[in-house]
Amino acid sequence: MARTKSLASLDAQITKAQEDLVKAKAKYDTVAGTLEKLQNEKKELQARQIMKAFIKSGKSFRQIMNFLDTGQN
Repeated sequence: MARTKSLASLDAQITKAQEDLVKAKAKYDTVAGTLEKLQNEKKELQARQIMKAFIKSGKSFRQIMNFLDTGQN
């Protein structure tokens, strides 16, 4: 025969589950913030690299845009 749980026992388990969920959400938020920061840093680095390559190429803005739009030189 299955043992019945007391109301107090269930309340304690619910409270623990809620606390665990709050901790997990806090950790998730921290990790998500770190990920977003790193992705932004990567985009900024890529943008700087693109700008350096553009300046070094000697091509005009229009030439670069035409190349990007059509995939041709």
